[in-house]
Amino acid sequence: MTVPSGLPEPLQGFRIGVTSDRRAGDLIAALERRGAEVLHAPSLRIAVNESDSALVRDTSRLIEARPELVLITTGYGMQRWLEVADVAGLGAELIFTLEQARILARGPQARGAVRAAGPDEAELRDSETTAPLVDKVIAGDAGRRVGIQLHGYTDEVQLARLRQVSAEVHTVTPYRWRPVGDDDRLRRLIDAVCDRSLDALTFTSAPAADATLGLARQSGRWSEFLDALGSDVITAVVGPVTAAPLIEAGIPVIRPDRYRLGALIRLVCDHLAGHRVRRYRPLVRGGPAVIELRGQTVRIGERQVRLGPTALGLFRQLADAESAVLSRDQLINGLADRPDAHALEVAISRLRRTLDVPELISTVIKRGYRMNVRLLTADEPACAPEITGA
Repeated sequence: MTVPSGLPEPLQGFRIGVTSDRRAGDLIAALERRGAEVLHAPSLRIAVNESDSALVRDTSRLIEARPELVLITTGYGMQRWLEVADVAGLGAELIFTLEQARILARGPQARGAVRAAGPDEAELRDSETTAPLVDKVIAGDAGRRVGIQLHGYTDEVQLARLRQVSAEVHTVTPYRWRPVGDDDRLRRLIDAVCDRSLDALTFTSAPAADATLGLARQSGRWSEFLDALGSDVITAVVGPVTAAPLIEAGIPVIRPDRYRLGALIRLVCDHLAGHRVRRYRPLVRGGPAVIELRGQTVRIGERQVRLGPTALGLFRQLADAESAVLSRDQLINGLADRPDAHALEVAISRLRRTLDVPELISTVIKRGYRMNVRLLTADEPACAPEITGA
């Protein structure tokens, strides 16, 4: 498949998997603006109660208790809490209660949601987890009446710690995580990882990572899934809590220093551009000055072609060998689908036609195949190709 040419965007040629539900639109739009193709398969969905009566009841109890300290864990949760309170006629009382309390917010989005509602004295704890909020309570506010807005994945350990040191703890839960009703999209994403037709897989919550790993274990392709995420497919997470279940499964991850969506996007851009873009000098007469591999696509002069999993696997093996001969067995063993000798010959023939550079891939009788290229260094300029004597 030929795709438009021109100066590449940072993620042009790359295909990225997104597993998040909340704010997935923001993440997908940002990746696509940078040129990526996105495969979206939420592993969990935010579910609000069919009836908000429990949230209204808990809000009334919290207002009556007049907590001295209120912990806000998510911006979305704070916004929804206030919306439900307003509909129930409790909005003004809730705001007054919050204004009389000391507020600790988990991250800037939670603090921003508090300030948007009116109270402007929320203290920021710059963390992805609830633990630092509880640490703060233990360090200087033990014995207080405490309210806490829980998020979709309740940390029971931290809630128990909070109850141990507080006179009272009143909880409100504006939303919960729920499994997706139809997991076909997630199964397709897992297959795409196993087939190496993704370049990166992103996670923004630990529950989503757990759910994805659980379905991958059930899929019958668990070992392939682990192999792909350990080699060809980058796993990018928003922070250490999200990373924990993946690391426990033995999957290497990359994460930004700041636990923000924007930082995650920049990290994915920088990592793929720095580690997954390769430039080769064709060593054939009349060939292009440079052939560039970007994720799932190959740029040949001003032309770009998207390669399927088998063609991409062959290209990577042959190009990285830099004109060395690879045997048929080496090539077969390096492909995820392990084709037979005839299927390998057919795949090589198709790759030649797709690349459309005469003599780029040579057949070496009784030995195998080679691609007549040389890997360029990052700072090496594109210029007239070197010519073989063949």
